[in-house]
Amino acid sequence: MTYPQPGPDPTRPQPPVSAVPRLYPPVSAVPGPYPPASGLPGPYPPVSAVPYQAGGYPPAVQRIAVQAPPTSGIATASLVLGILGVLGGWCLFGLPCILAVILGHIGLRETRDGTRSGHGMAVAGLVLGYVFVGPMVAFTVLMFFGSVMGAATPTP
Repeated sequence: MTYPQPGPDPTRPQPPVSAVPRLYPPVSAVPGPYPPASGLPGPYPPVSAVPYQAGGYPPAVQRIAVQAPPTSGIATASLVLGILGVLGGWCLFGLPCILAVILGHIGLRETRDGTRSGHGMAVAGLVLGYVFVGPMVAFTVLMFFGSVMGAATPTP
């Protein structure tokens, strides 16, 4: 497959030059050089013998770096176990959700006074744990009673 070459197509007739509309005036119609600038500034003032005097600017603001408090590991564990309980707690009988709730309460107590960060992670672990611990416990109870009832009920 060949691609057409750039430029005018030799197989099609081209319009005459006089038929092409002119967008710009011809070069000869462009006016000559610009007129000379009037009111040029005179010579620069003489340089002062006195060095530059600093002043007029406010003093620089001193910045103080504050280190953030350490993150609570218990709150982080609560969040991780809450996520694990959401993703795979159904096959672990809700244990990660229960641990997320327990560790979330401990993490809330740890982060209450502000010496440790991670309050949001503890709350998120609590929410994930409480939202999924109910169905997980119900599932576990139903599985247990279903297996007990199935084993205790005689088959005809």
